Amino acid sequence: MTQNPAAPLPTPKERRRLRENRSLSQADVATRLGVSRATVRSWENGRSAPRGRVREEYTRLLTTGPSAARPEVTVPQEDAAPELVGAGTGGEARADVGKKRSVSVGGRPGRKRAEGRLAKGLPTEEWLAEDARAGLSEPSLTPAQAFDALYAFCAPALVRQAYLLTGRRELARESVERAFQQAWYRWPEVAVDRDPAGWVRATAYEYALSPWHRLRPRYRHPEAPPAGAADRALLDALLELPPVYRRTLVLYDGVGLGLPETAAETEASTPAAANRVLHAREAVATKLPELASPEDLHWRLAELASAERLRAAKPRTVRWYGERRAQQWTRAAIAFTALLIGVTVLTLGTAPDHYEAPLSPPETIHGLPPKGAPGPLSAAQVKLRARLRSQEMNGPERLIPETR
Repeated sequence: MTQNPAAPLPTPKERRRLRENRSLSQADVATRLGVSRATVRSWENGRSAPRGRVREEYTRLLTTGPSAARPEVTVPQEDAAPELVGAGTGGEARADVGKKRSVSVGGRPGRKRAEGRLAKGLPTEEWLAEDARAGLSEPSLTPAQAFDALYAFCAPALVRQAYLLTGRRELARESVERAFQQAWYRWPEVAVDRDPAGWVRATAYEYALSPWHRLRPRYRHPEAPPAGAADRALLDALLELPPVYRRTLVLYDGVGLGLPETAAETEASTPAAANRVLHAREAVATKLPELASPEDLHWRLAELASAERLRAAKPRTVRWYGERRAQQWTRAAIAFTALLIGVTVLTLGTAPDHYEAPLSPPETIHGLPPKGAPGPLSAAQVKLRARLRSQEMNGPERLIPETR
């Protein structure tokens, strides 16, 4: 079947005018395309431009109206299409590898609406405002349900992205699970964040690229490489890049973030992020000349990440382990505090309560005569002793001295 050629993308000023003519807000466009409101704003300001499939859908939305836009598709975690950029990551491009299936999500009510809100990057307070405007008397999602929706929305794609950063399947799963455990521990902060998916992604990337993993025994030996020779070559080329270059390349050419968003997430200036992307592309093209085109590199990154069967744990399991880890840290802190208090009390009980002057060091005294010791009696001393013993008397004379 032949396809009609794609319509050209309007200029930034024309994009805003066309959107307003169709009575669409930036949030509406972000919801239909599965990106954040900040991304749509950057498109209309001319700071960035959509790419790939999102570019076609964005052009179709502006030129043909909302009826021709892509319908909202929600897929469960296990049946997600093999794409590098998953739902809720805030990317501008989508790697359309394979045919997507439209599968409805069963389970709790309000989950489909939650996934659309996560795609817009709305915090929990704006969720409540939307519910109030819709006439709902109470929030439709509990914190656990909102977390589960965020996890199902982001975790599969984040595992594939972490695999591109580390080249290790187990470390990729561990990084994503640890990031979501941190998100659940700080859920009051994450829930009101303007981009919860970006918060989790940054945390997962930081954990995955930590240099301390090389000291762990389980990660001292490399894992089995991908089965395909082309996949092995691309993964080796990625792992030879410095970690910050690898992260920037995955965010820009893999996930599809704009250059300002990539620079903000990597904590660098926009020119620095652009130089990192150019140097990383050049390094990959040196080893793999067929990937000199950014579009080819984007598709190959998506294919490499989708080739591995990477599955994340269930959201309930992640929440349980996060709560258990928080309890263990709390108990350890309480035990350490109790130990510190006990040592302090023992020190106060055994410490002296008054000042004792230190003893001066001893000194040797010279010039004294030697100490005499009793020895044998002389003849005169023996004669005197015999006379005294012979003159012993009894009676009063003994008590009264004699007058001489």
